[in-house]
Formats: sequence, C-alpha cells, structure tokens
Amino acid sequence: MILAGEMRAGTPGLPWLVFLHGFSGDRREWQRVGAQLPDHPQLYLDLPGHGGSQDMAVTGFSDVSQLLSNTLLSYNILNYWLVGYSLGGRVAMFHACQQPQGLAGLIVEGGHPGLRDASEREARSRSDQRWAQRFRDEPLTSVFLEWYQQPVFASLTDAQRDELVTLRSQNNGATLAAMLEATSLAVQPDLRAALSASNIPFHYVYGERDEKFAALAAELHAERHVIPNAGHNAHRDNPAAVAASLAQILRLRTKDIL
Repeated sequence: MILAGEMRAGTPGLPWLVFLHGFSGDRREWQRVGAQLPDHPQLYLDLPGHGGSQDMAVTGFSDVSQLLSNTLLSYNILNYWLVGYSLGGRVAMFHACQQPQGLAGLIVEGGHPGLRDASEREARSRSDQRWAQRFRDEPLTSVFLEWYQQPVFASLTDAQRDELVTLRSQNNGATLAAMLEATSLAVQPDLRAALSASNIPFHYVYGERDEKFAALAAELHAERHVIPNAGHNAHRDNPAAVAASLAQILRLRTKDIL
C-alpha cells in the first residue's frame, strides 16, 4: 500500500523534494511553493485520512513512516529532501529519526518536535479526543470555524480564516478524526534528542508572527529560517519567501556536496 501522490519532473540528478501537508490539507498545499523550484523533481503526497489517501487507516507514526518508505520505493526515489508543514513536519521528523536510506535533508515548517511533560501529554490527549469526536459528529464547517480560533492561528485575518474554513470543510470528518487520534502530539515521541544526534541536514522554517513555534525552533539543533509577513502557515501566507528560503537551502547544500 502506498500514499496517493502527484509527481512533477525536474532536472535528472538533483534530489527530489517530497512535500507533506498539514492536518486537513492535501497534496495541493505545497504546490505554489514547489512551482517556484522547477529544477527539482517533486512529489506531493496525501497523508492517510486526507485527499486520495483518505481511506487509509494507521495506528501511529510508525505506520505513516512505513507508508512513506513504501511510497518512495514505488517511485524509485533514492535521493530526496522531506519538506513538511505542521503534521507533515512531525511525520517528516519522525521519519528522519528512523535513519532512512536516501534522505538528503529535512525542512520543517511549524512542526512540533514532541511534548516532554506527562501532564502536557494527558491534556493534549483529552483535547484531541474532543476535537476528533466533533469531527465525527458535527458539520465540518462549524468545527473548522472554531478550529481556526485556536491561539496558534491568531495571526489569520478574517478573510484568511474564512478561506481556510471553506477549503478544509471539503474533507471527510471521520477519516480526519482517525488520523488526528493516530498522530496526536499525545502519542508522538519527543524527537529532540534523536534529531540532535542525526547527521541529516535539518532546517526549520517559521513565520515571524508565529511566537509559539519560534520558541520551539530555538530548542532544536537546526538551521532556522524566519519568514516575514507570515504566521503559523507561512507557506500559505508568503509562498514566495518560503520558496526563496528553500532555494537557498538547496543551493547551499548542493554547493557543499560539490
């Protein structure tokens, strides 16, 4: 079994860019950024419970990581960067900590490395269970209206919030709920130590108005990249600046290799 995806060709020999979206997104989420990086071959994936992969059920991060490995093998992708936002960033970090073959580097936007405190895990578990039940039982429009009122989305304008609610309400509530439970921060391991011990190049991207994830970025052994005029969803708020950061990262790393 492999994840649904969309491939774009690039210059032979350059590493692939494998894009992973956030919760309630799909393969389209990164395409405005990827379009500005045409030299690199690209793969945009739908995570379990989303888009073309919505019927796939997983029990945790290990399942998602194995699906990702199967998918890359099916495309014969042997040299690649993982680029992930939020949930996709957490999946990317977990996958990188499994020391997969062929991973050239890791770029994470607004992804949480994991909770350290047991009480925080308990609180997050209760919160995610409540949200999951709402996704199952209520109209998605009403749920997402409240979802995007959470503090992490405080930088959104009313127009941006309305646009996201409309877009995300096209999902399947039951499959979103299952994925939310399977990949809750409550069950994600704290990845800080494993990421610090890894030799894989690690770059962390966050919006200048995203105070929570700016603080988390400071805890990580990663190169940090601040995106101007952006909040938590930096690649949506300012895709040109995110694309420019990715281009710089890839250019410098390619130069180091050569």
